[in-house]
Amino acid sequence: MSESNFSGPPLIAAVFATMSRPKTARGCILALARQTRPPELVVVAANDPADGTVEALERFTDLPFDLVIHRMLSNRGNAGGVEEAMDIAFRAGAAAVWILDDDSWPRETALEAICRSGLRPDVVKHAQQVDPATGRLTWPLPFDPGDGRWKMAWEPGDLPATGPCRTRAAWTGAVIPREIHDRVGPVNGELFIRGEDEEYPWRISQAGFEFELVIDSVLTHPGPRSPHHWHFLGKSFFFEENLEDWKLYYKIRNMVWLKRRQAGIAKAVGMALSYLAAVCIIDGVRRIPLFLKAVRHGWTGKLGKL
Repeated sequence: MSESNFSGPPLIAAVFATMSRPKTARGCILALARQTRPPELVVVAANDPADGTVEALERFTDLPFDLVIHRMLSNRGNAGGVEEAMDIAFRAGAAAVWILDDDSWPRETALEAICRSGLRPDVVKHAQQVDPATGRLTWPLPFDPGDGRWKMAWEPGDLPATGPCRTRAAWTGAVIPREIHDRVGPVNGELFIRGEDEEYPWRISQAGFEFELVIDSVLTHPGPRSPHHWHFLGKSFFFEENLEDWKLYYKIRNMVWLKRRQAGIAKAVGMALSYLAAVCIIDGVRRIPLFLKAVRHGWTGKLGKL
C-alpha cells in the first residue's frame, strides 16, 4: 500500500483485476494518478501474484490515492478479481466504486466529469469507452436521446453533444454507489470472465436502478478486432471471429446460463442455437465440440474456472 495525503473513508475507489500484464496495470495506475479529480483509493486484484505485477505496482510512490494490491489466493478471472476488490473498497468505507479493466485508461477529466454530473445513490453513472485504434466506441452503446426512442451509438459522434443520457447497462467505467451494491449484492465471481459485464448490470436493472452515460467522461479501451453483429430475441449479439478457445467457452457458457435465468428454457435454447450458427458460419465446424461443452456447462450451472 502506498501512502497519500487523504485521511478518512474514501468517497470513490477505483478497482480492476489484472493478470500477466504488469505494464498494462501500471499504465492504468498512471492514468488514474493523472486524473484532475483522482479517486481516494485504488484496489488492484492480482490474479497471479507471481507474474511480476505486484512488484511492478509496489514501485509506485507519491500517488494521489491509497493503493491496495490484493494478492488473489487463486486465479478467479476478471469477475472474481473485481468481486474481491469491490468488497475491499466498500469495507474500507467507499461511498462508490469505479469499475475498470487494466487496459481501460481514463482520460484526465474522466472521474471529475462523473462527479460534476452529480453522484446519486440510485443511478449508475458511467463513462463512454473509445477504442484508441479506431476512434469508435469500444462496444456499440444503446442510449435514449431524450425522447424515449432508443438508438444504437457506434461512434462518439452518434451520442448527444452534451448532458447525461440514459443507457441500458454499463460495466467498465461504471460508478457503483454503495446503496446499489448493498441492494444488488456482489459481482458473481463464478462467471470468471465474459459474463459479469452482462449479469451484474442486469441485476442492477432488475432491482429498479438506472444507468446514465456522462458524455464528457471518456476511457480509452481496446475493442474487438473482428466483431460480427446480429439481432436475436430482441437483443444485439456480437461474435468475435477467431476468439481464443477459452474466451469463447466462457462467453457461450455464461450467456446460456444467464439467458436461462433471464428468460427461461425456450429463449436459452434459442440463444444457444444462435451461437451455434455463428460458430459454424464464422469459425467453422471444428469448434462445435467446444461449443457443446460450453452449452452443457452453462445449462447445468457449472460455473467457475474451466
